[in-house]
Formats: sequence, structure tokens, C-alpha cells
Amino acid sequence: MTGRHDIELLWFADCPNHPAARKLLAEVVAELSPGSEIRDIEATDPAVAERLRFAGSPSIRIDGRDVQPGFEDPGDYTPRCRVYPTDRGLARIPLREWIEAALR
Repeated sequence: MTGRHDIELLWFADCPNHPAARKLLAEVVAELSPGSEIRDIEATDPAVAERLRFAGSPSIRIDGRDVQPGFEDPGDYTPRCRVYPTDRGLARIPLREWIEAALR
């Protein structure tokens, strides 16, 4: 067990990948950080997306850091779908091992 963490799931209304990301995140948090609350944050409004520095949907931040290894802020916060480059090709949600590593 790793203790409690500040966990955010950022998404926008038309994102088809948000439910899968939420399910995966909930499973990993239940295993590694029970008691940590997941804050679902809708960033459909461009002003909200800008304020939150929204990198695309779905985005997962743990303790203020994006779970994608080597993440670099794109500087464009337009509400849109996000893809993740992995060693297995592009993914529509963060990899489980990234979430696990961020919680450890």
C-alpha cells in the first residue's frame, strides 16, 4: 500500500475513452492506494481546459503529475481526445503500468 494520493481524471464530454480510463484507474487505485479519492474533472469548456492546462482526454494526474513517462506540456489546451505513444503503438488511455508507477 502506498498511502493516499491526489488523483485527477480530466476529460471532455465527447471523449469515448473516458469510461475505460475511469474503470482502469479505479481498479489500480483500489489495489495500490485504497482510500484515495479520484476527482473526475470535466474540461469541456475551453476556459476550464486552459486553466487546468488540459493535455487532452483522458488525462490522469497523480499528485499533480501526468502519469505518462516523460510527459511534456503541449501548450495547447483545446478540449480533444488524447493518444499516448507506447512501445506497443498508440494507446487511447494511459497504460496500467504508468498508473501503477505513479502511485508507487
